[in-house]
Amino acid sequence: MLSNIRVVLVGTSHPGNIGSVARAMKTMGLSNLYLAEPRCEPDGQSVALAAGACDILKNLTRVESLHEAIKDCALVIGTSARSRTLDWPLLDPRQAGGKLAAEAVSGPVAIVFGRENHGLYNEELQACNYHVFIPANPEYMSLNLAQAVQIICYETRIAHLALENQAAEVTEYPLMEENERFFEHLERTLTGTGFIIKNHPGQVMTKLRRLFTRARIENHEMNILRGILTSIEKAVGSKK
Repeated sequence: MLSNIRVVLVGTSHPGNIGSVARAMKTMGLSNLYLAEPRCEPDGQSVALAAGACDILKNLTRVESLHEAIKDCALVIGTSARSRTLDWPLLDPRQAGGKLAAEAVSGPVAIVFGRENHGLYNEELQACNYHVFIPANPEYMSLNLAQAVQIICYETRIAHLALENQAAEVTEYPLMEENERFFEHLERTLTGTGFIIKNHPGQVMTKLRRLFTRARIENHEMNILRGILTSIEKAVGSKK
């Protein structure tokens, strides 16, 4: 189960952080590390700070974008500070660990960490199903990257241990690339009906993304929605 949980670092710029993250992961039994758009490569400092977790460094996966790192995942949680401008489903670390452990039973899931200096961009955060916020001391919120990874990995391991002896029912969710095809289909259909005005789309799709992300559509529900959109397209086409 834990091998299905990938830690994705986006735009990492310090080799030492990569090593420290590998160490944090291995102490909690996680081993699947992805570097998306890395600004540096693991080096001697990475190896030194990995402190025996060099196997994770050796087997890490480098990709060109966050999309490539998560496209086959059914659950993606992005780490974020609290935001008033991006109202997205928000979890605490314990809730995030529980969801990662539960859904890793059926396939790949990802926890995404942003750049050391300014985290994840809004576009990247919108690619995630949930955001997780670590409620540190508001007067000194000075967690470094490896510490943040350690906290989430710890909560994930605790949730995993709690599930080990439970026969939980497995719910299947669409992969991220399937979600993207659904949103493209939805936008195309709503544009075809005139609900979305092509030259003035406004915030409709952002709000609909938030709605469906919050709802966590299951595979069979997604098939129903795609069928509804197709039927609308046919009906609109027949009237033209």
